[in-house]
Amino acid sequence: MLKRFWLTTLCVLCFCGWIVSHSWANTPVNLSSKPISEIATWQRFLIDIQTLIPDVDLDIRYYRDYNFLGRKIDGYQAPKCLLTPAATRALAAVQADLAPQGYALKIYDCYRPQQAVDLFVLWAEDLDDRQMQQQFYPQVNKADLLQDGYIAAKSGHSRGSTVDVTLVSLKSKTIPCTRSHPCQDNSLDMGTTFDYFDPLSHTLNSQISPEQHQNRLRLKTAMERQGFRNLPEEWWHYTLQNEPYPETYFNFPVQ
Repeated sequence: MLKRFWLTTLCVLCFCGWIVSHSWANTPVNLSSKPISEIATWQRFLIDIQTLIPDVDLDIRYYRDYNFLGRKIDGYQAPKCLLTPAATRALAAVQADLAPQGYALKIYDCYRPQQAVDLFVLWAEDLDDRQMQQQFYPQVNKADLLQDGYIAAKSGHSRGSTVDVTLVSLKSKTIPCTRSHPCQDNSLDMGTTFDYFDPLSHTLNSQISPEQHQNRLRLKTAMERQGFRNLPEEWWHYTLQNEPYPETYFNFPVQ
């Protein structure tokens, strides 16, 4: 009798535990009432894309110093690409689609902490800091970067379903760019570098060559086929159309 009592009790406890865990996993997390600073850990919302795409090329520019600021960016503690599971699955499908064509993805940026976005705004307001102008905005007055939309106070990257991406040949090897080593970007010729603040970076700009136009359209077609939409002003910028956190801007570090 006692044995049956303990067996019944154990079954009830197990069942209750299953109910709790099942309902937590299937209940949407309400983030609208939480300040982003209270969201403690990225593992609840994002995953490292290399768990699903282990062979993806990464050149996370804000982890190193070859970017438009010329220094490592706050919030990037590891050279990783973190995205929502939905965006990661879609990106894995893009990678699989490209392989038979002889191409693969290379990632420049994924989830971006709000603290990094805040730093970009502060940098744009500091008109004396122009150390990377020749590489990234030679034709644009830095005083116009905010009003022209090149820099903004909010970024889709902070929602976890936006990626900056290009195409490389399957046979090529990615060497991350730094200021101390000349940048030998192995991506297909897209007409401009990543993060080039200029109308030439507009995806359908008519002043680029036919080959560059074709390369941009090849990337655009592959990404759109799996549910991403392009930002027309940046050929490299794609957001999952049905992103799970469209109103939430996270601020935990990339680690």
